[in-house]
Amino acid sequence: MMKQSDIVIIGSGIGGATVASALAGSGAEILILEAGGHIEDRPENRDQRAIFQRGHFRPKELWYETDGKGFNPGNYYNVGGNSKFFGAVLVRYRREDFAEMAHLEGVSPAWPFAYEELEPWYSRAEQLYQVRGALGQDPTEPVHSQPYAFPPVADEPPIASVREKLKRNGLHPYSLPLGVDIDKWLAKAKTPWDAHPNSFDGKMDAETAALTIALQHGNVRLQTGSRVTRLETAADGKRIETVRYIKDGVEQTVSPKLVILSAGAVQSSVLLLRSANAANPKGLANSSDQVGRNFMNHNSSAVLAISPFFRNTSIYQKTFGFNDYYLSDGEGGPPLGNVQLLGRISGPILKANIPSMPEWLLNQVSKHAIDFYAMSEDIPHPESRIMVDGERIVLQWVRTNWDAHLMLVKKLKQALRAAGFPIVLSRPFDKRTPSHQCGTVKMGNDPALAPLDVYCRAFDHQNLFVVDASCLPTSAAVNPALTVAAQALRVADHIVSKDLAA
Repeated sequence: MMKQSDIVIIGSGIGGATVASALAGSGAEILILEAGGHIEDRPENRDQRAIFQRGHFRPKELWYETDGKGFNPGNYYNVGGNSKFFGAVLVRYRREDFAEMAHLEGVSPAWPFAYEELEPWYSRAEQLYQVRGALGQDPTEPVHSQPYAFPPVADEPPIASVREKLKRNGLHPYSLPLGVDIDKWLAKAKTPWDAHPNSFDGKMDAETAALTIALQHGNVRLQTGSRVTRLETAADGKRIETVRYIKDGVEQTVSPKLVILSAGAVQSSVLLLRSANAANPKGLANSSDQVGRNFMNHNSSAVLAISPFFRNTSIYQKTFGFNDYYLSDGEGGPPLGNVQLLGRISGPILKANIPSMPEWLLNQVSKHAIDFYAMSEDIPHPESRIMVDGERIVLQWVRTNWDAHLMLVKKLKQALRAAGFPIVLSRPFDKRTPSHQCGTVKMGNDPALAPLDVYCRAFDHQNLFVVDASCLPTSAAVNPALTVAAQALRVADHIVSKDLAA
């Protein structure tokens, strides 16, 4: 069955929902195709055994390593995409992240434009996602043209005491910019929000903050349960003519004027590769042979600081971070990365990672622990890539800058011991948790080196845009969601002025 729309947006995560919210007022007929459905308001949403031990929300699929070994990825298919489960940290890349940056194990390339180009869109994205924050606490903070719309989420008393100890020891903890209405979140249940699904409970995710606005317009339609399988071009291979998708077991098609691909850094590149044809034998948007390459996934570790004299009575915990080792190691050495609190880690969450330990004992450990997240940049590498083998998704992740990450974890452990925590444990996250995936369809100025131009338009197909974390040239060392949202707003403005005005 053939349906008509001016614009088809594939995916409803941060990129797709944000661009939809900005295009909604244009009057163009917009169809959003989402493979999954809505997160329902169910008891499992706040049941940590269901989420972390039983994997209630994890997808029923396998991705594969190059040796054929399968693993279950932490990617979600639902309205709002991965943002339904995110930690709601909506932080800007640092100004320096847009320039070339030398690291311990290589060079992170410059973006095709400077921070100042994206700054107004960062401000708009912060307003759209109702970010709670405070300016002037972080020395690495870039210039903001607008203040945050809301004050920061308050530290709970045990967290405030740790912040003060770190500050007294010369560090610069700052309030994390968060997209959370904390009163509304806690009114539903006394749990953290980090990694917990959101059903209009107070977290500002792609659905609740952006898609809700888009769907207030009669020209925007959301169609769930619609898995896109292929993009087809005109005979000359230049223009996307048809979007093929499966709904209720039936193949359907739509032929829009513009296609905005926002399925996420893995699935967007997979769809482009699977859509290869005679005119585009390497896949769509891939004359540069860069689609799927430069996969980045932050080097990250959970760090638990434990003291018998510390009692953590916090519920959500995740309110501050620090960047003292972001631009250097603090001693004139290379950049190391960002440190921020994790959502409160309970006994049931620990049990998911240490199944041999009794949960009652892990609950006792949790009562005397505070939990941090150490994050370092993963430098783009052409052989770190997403590939397809028939229906299989193959991930070849070439870790970069890992030694710098180990240095960051060491620095963090020293800081926490100095703050009064004699026991500090760490555990790295692996490829099964690709929550900050980016870079597989990067933007740039040269079509020989990048699939997309600076407005995320495919060089090879003038009516195709890729608007999600796959367009990011670098991963930096902070959460990417706000940067994706800012670029989506910038791209939407360009589409309105150049494509829809034509």
